[in-house]
Amino acid sequence: MSSFWSLFITVLTLGSIAGYVWVLLANRKTDKKPGETLGHAYDGIEEYDNPLPAWWFWKFVILVIFALGYIVYYPSLGNWKGIGGWTSAGELAADQKAFDEKYAPYFAKFKSIPVEELKDNADAMKIGQRLFSQNCAICHGSTATGYPGFPNLRDDVWLWGGEGETIKQTIMNGRIAAMPAHEAQFSEEQVWDILSYVVSLNGVEQDAKEVERGKALFNGTCFACHGMDAKGNPAIGAPDLTNNVWLYGGDRSEIEKTIAKGRNGVMPSFKDRLGEDKVHILAGYIYSLTAK
Repeated sequence: MSSFWSLFITVLTLGSIAGYVWVLLANRKTDKKPGETLGHAYDGIEEYDNPLPAWWFWKFVILVIFALGYIVYYPSLGNWKGIGGWTSAGELAADQKAFDEKYAPYFAKFKSIPVEELKDNADAMKIGQRLFSQNCAICHGSTATGYPGFPNLRDDVWLWGGEGETIKQTIMNGRIAAMPAHEAQFSEEQVWDILSYVVSLNGVEQDAKEVERGKALFNGTCFACHGMDAKGNPAIGAPDLTNNVWLYGGDRSEIEKTIAKGRNGVMPSFKDRLGEDKVHILAGYIYSLTAK
């Protein structure tokens, strides 16, 4: 927060309390004698100017003292952090720690069950579904069907492998995928030829000469990651280019952009955020989405 806004909040807060105290004290005494009215009457009701009862007055005083104490202890005045050292992040961390300590044994009991077998455990699947909704749905969608740039987790097509332990390692440690840009290496015509060859691998008829030239270029460069058969390489996250599944979109303009400009995908690590026991259950849930 900037110094200006910090000062603004401080002055506004303390000024409000000071004004409140002034109003309270200013109305503590009256010039009227006991039983004397202000001369106002309406419908038979006369207005007096009696001071607040003592118990009521002191209740307000106590509230003011409490407010000042609260302001001193907690971060209430702009950039003032308070002498208590309290922060919302600290309280959240403490709550999460208490939660983990309470429920850790419950999560741990599923650890001995292989990832592939968790799909048959109803309790594990309920937990896994909640973990997915809270941590994964923002990228892969609430139904796990993905978005452009974020894989569909229901189609049994896996960049890094779909075995239970592989899925678990992907969630635990994250993945970094890199498709290098080739616009400096190939001309626009060459990129187009490679595009035609790749599209032809998916059963779409293309210009024969473009396909022939593209195949030669592919076999000279792209095979290093995708293989001579273009079936991909799960060891490095290189996708299969023959299954008509396109992470960033399958129209020609998007594929051309991928070849020319490259792509960079990052799957974050959840090891520190969730811990291995929760990741184990989450991996079982994701595995269940495509398990036959």
